[in-house]
Amino acid sequence: MPTYRSGLGASDRDHIWLLGHDLADDIMGKVSFGELAYWMMAKRRPTHGQGVLFEAVLAALADHGFTPTAIASRLTLLSAPDSVQGALAAGLLGGGSRFLGVTEDSAHFLHRTISALDAVPAVGDDAGWDTVALQAVERTKAAGSFVPGLGHPVHKLGDPRTPRLFGLAREHQVLGAHLSLFEAIGRVHPQVLGKTLPLNGAGVCGAVLADIDVPLGVVRGVALLARCAGLLGQLAEEMADPIAMSMYMNIDRNTDYQPTAE
Repeated sequence: MPTYRSGLGASDRDHIWLLGHDLADDIMGKVSFGELAYWMMAKRRPTHGQGVLFEAVLAALADHGFTPTAIASRLTLLSAPDSVQGALAAGLLGGGSRFLGVTEDSAHFLHRTISALDAVPAVGDDAGWDTVALQAVERTKAAGSFVPGLGHPVHKLGDPRTPRLFGLAREHQVLGAHLSLFEAIGRVHPQVLGKTLPLNGAGVCGAVLADIDVPLGVVRGVALLARCAGLLGQLAEEMADPIAMSMYMNIDRNTDYQPTAE
C-alpha cells in the first residue's frame, strides 16, 4: 500500500493536526494568519522580525486600486455573480510580469547575482555592495534587459513603501544581502542608465522575502496571497456598490469597430 508523505495537515476523528500541532488548541487564536502562512511555506516559525516583515509585505501588495487584476475580478463577478471563487481566480490569474510578478523577478535577480559572487560583502559595506550593484546593472543593460524592481509608472519620485520596508528591516535586524544589493542598485544605477529611477515597492518586497528565507519558488505565491485579500475587498465593494456594469457599458458603447477589409 503506497504512502504519501506530508508534514502539513492531517486529521482523525477528534483532532485536526497542522504542522505537528493541534489546530484547535495550539494554533487557533494564538498564531496570526501571516505567521501561519510563513510557517507552512518555510516549515519553521518565523522570528519576530521575520514575522513583522512578512506581514508588512502582505500589506504592501494587498491592493493598488483599479489594477487589471481588480477589474478582471469585478467584471467576472458581473458575468457570474454566483461564482465568487471564479471572480477571485480571474484576478489572481492576472498576476504576472507586469503586476505582482515583479516581486518574484526581483527576488530571483538579486539571488542569482549574489549566488555568483566569490565573496559576498558584509551587510553595511556600502562600497562593496555598490561595486556588485554597478556590475549587475551594467550586465543587465548590455543584455538589453531591465533590472526588475527599478522604476514605477506612478511613483516616479519614490515609492512610499520602499523607505518603510527598509526602515522596518533595519529596525528588526533582518536586512540582509538581498536588501543590501537592491539598496545599492538604487544608488548606482544612474551611472549606467543616465537617469534616476525609484526602487519600487514590489521589488523591495522581493528582496525582503528573499532575506527572510521564504523559499524562492513560492515568492510569487506570497504576492498572490496578499492580492487575494485585496481582491476579496474589491468583490465585497462591488457587491455593495457595483461599478462593473458601468465599466462594461462604457467600453461597449465606445467601441471603435473597424473590421479588417478582405
